[in-house]
Amino acid sequence: MANPWAGEVALVMDGQRHILKLTLGALAELEVALQADSLLALVERFEGGRFSSRDVLLLLVAGLRGGGWKGQASDLAQADIAGGPMGAARVAAELLARAFALPGDGDGQL
Repeated sequence: MANPWAGEVALVMDGQRHILKLTLGALAELEVALQADSLLALVERFEGGRFSSRDVLLLLVAGLRGGGWKGQASDLAQADIAGGPMGAARVAAELLARAFALPGDGDGQL
C-alpha cells in the first residue's frame, strides 16, 4: 500500500501494482530529463493543466525509479496503465503534489 505521508503513490501497470516516490535522486534525474529551469516550473505546469504527455511519462519514470523500479521510459511507454492516459496524468500530478506537500497540508493533492 502506498504511504501518502511518505510521498508515495500507487500505479497499476500491466496489471501489477507499483509504488512511486520522488526521492532526491529521482527529482535530480527528472530535472535533467525535462531540461527544466526548476521543479517549481514543472509544478506550475501541472497546476495550470499545461503539462505534456512527455512530462507525465518522465515524471512517472522518475517516481517508479524512486520506488525501486529498474525499467526504462520505453518500457512505460509500451505498458498498459490503469485508467489510460488520464489515469497516468492523475498519478503523476498526485506524485508531484505529495513530493512537495508539508505534513498537515491537506491530502497532498493538486
